[in-house]
Amino acid sequence: MSHRDVGSRRLKLTRALGDALATLPRLWIGAAGVLALLLAACLAPVLVEGLGAASAGTTGAAVVLAVVAVGALARLSITPSLKAARDLGLGPLGLQFRWPELRLVGAALLCLIFLAMIVSVLGVIVLAIAGGAELNVEAIQARDWAAVGAPWRLAVVGAVVAGALIIPLVLTVRLSLFAQATLGRRQMVSLNSMGIAYGSFWALLLGLIIVNLPKIGLFALIASGVLGGVTASVVGAITLVAVQLPLTMAFLGAAYRQLEYWSPEEAK
Repeated sequence: MSHRDVGSRRLKLTRALGDALATLPRLWIGAAGVLALLLAACLAPVLVEGLGAASAGTTGAAVVLAVVAVGALARLSITPSLKAARDLGLGPLGLQFRWPELRLVGAALLCLIFLAMIVSVLGVIVLAIAGGAELNVEAIQARDWAAVGAPWRLAVVGAVVAGALIIPLVLTVRLSLFAQATLGRRQMVSLNSMGIAYGSFWALLLGLIIVNLPKIGLFALIASGVLGGVTASVVGAITLVAVQLPLTMAFLGAAYRQLEYWSPEEAK
């Protein structure tokens, strides 16, 4: 892909959502095998008695299969056809574990370490400012807000806490294209993925909220008591594995295709 200026790379959300829905069937077909195995690994401890002692094994299998599934779905989401995805290393029915999968794991770990460092620093800042504000801890515990402290001090602490919550959200959204970038560029891409999403934070955030509606609806049904017990586990696993994961990856792939500016010549 040729280099493009930032202005021409602003995410067109409606187009990205439409492309995601259009490519979703291809993602299901191309990754059918790994999605079926991942779903089985998630449901096995729930549906099969006697697997409680082997929960660590099934959890480990689910984690590995999740990495394989993300690799397969990322390949399918950034390419126009199954043939093109196979040229990127897609295995039969999405079953492959090659260097790109290891790069995905490495990129994910780097992103998580970066976010953990940011959260730790923000936590220290919040604690330092809250401590310096000399707020009444007993009043906070009793929820007697009038006796907590001066309003301006509460406003300062509140602003700092809001910033501490917003900053990780912004970084998480801007890092969300790391899997597609790692597969598309054929090299490990972690923090550099923020450059791809530059200027499109709000569109990406809104798009992620929209495509995560199945998961939000699932949690709402569980929280309201409509779903519970084994039923909640089964419906939850099916929703998250068969619907939510492919849909999210389809949207991120559509966004990546719009926003990517890197070309193979830049690696030389």
